[in-house]
Amino acid sequence: MTNIEKVMDYLNKAEIFYVATVAGDQPKCRPFSFKMEYDGKLYFGAGTFKDVYRQLQANPNIEICASTGQGFLRYYGIAVFNHDPQIEQAALEKMPMLKNIYNEQTGKRLGMFYLENATAEFRSMLNVEESLEM
Repeated sequence: MTNIEKVMDYLNKAEIFYVATVAGDQPKCRPFSFKMEYDGKLYFGAGTFKDVYRQLQANPNIEICASTGQGFLRYYGIAVFNHDPQIEQAALEKMPMLKNIYNEQTGKRLGMFYLENATAEFRSMLNVEESLEM
C-alpha cells in the first residue's frame, strides 16, 4: 500500500475530517468529507468563493485531522492549488451532488488542492505510531 493509499484509507474510515487554516492570527477549523486520489496525489476541494479558499491562498499552511476512535491522523503540509479543469471534472464525477453547487448556473468553482512537503502522522493518544513523508 502506498503512503497516499494509507492516508486515503484512514480518511475513508473516518468519513469526516477537519481542515485547519489560519485567518490573520486566528486559527480556523471546519469539517470536510471530499477527497480523491488523482494522478498519484491526494486532492481536496474548496469552493473558490469560501473563506477557506482565501485563507489558503494567503497562507497555504494546512493541517488535516481525522479520528476513527482508535487514535487519530494528522496530515499537514503546504496546500498547492491545481487549476486543471480535468481535476475539477473528476471531482464532480466522484461526488455528483457537488454539481448542484459548482456549475455554470451558479458561477461557483471548486478549487482543487493537494499537500506538498507533507507529513502524515498516525497517532495514538500519546505517541506517533507511524510517520510518513509524502
